[in-house]
Amino acid sequence: MRKYEVMYIIRPDVEQEAVQATVDKFQGIIQNGGEITKQDVLGKRRLAYEINKVRDGIYVLVNFTATPEVVAELERILKISDEVIRYLITKDVA
Repeated sequence: MRKYEVMYIIRPDVEQEAVQATVDKFQGIIQNGGEITKQDVLGKRRLAYEINKVRDGIYVLVNFTATPEVVAELERILKISDEVIRYLITKDVA
C-alpha cells in the first residue's frame, strides 16, 4: 500500500447535504481497500482562474494509503462525477 493525497473541488452551487454526501461517497471508495489518514473539508474558496464560468469552489483534501487499484477506481469516479470541477491525485513522498 502506498501513501496518496487527493484534492478535489466541488461546485459551489451544490447544497450542504449534497456536499457531505459527495465527500462520504469518495470516502467510501477509498475505504474499500485503503485507509484514510487525514481528511479536511477546506470550505468555499476563490479559484485561481475561472473553470466553466465558475469562480468559487468547495475544496476537499484527503490523505490516504491504498493500492493502485483503489486509486484507479477513485479517479474513474471523480472523472464522471458532476459535482466535481477539478481533482488531483498525487503520491505522497513523505
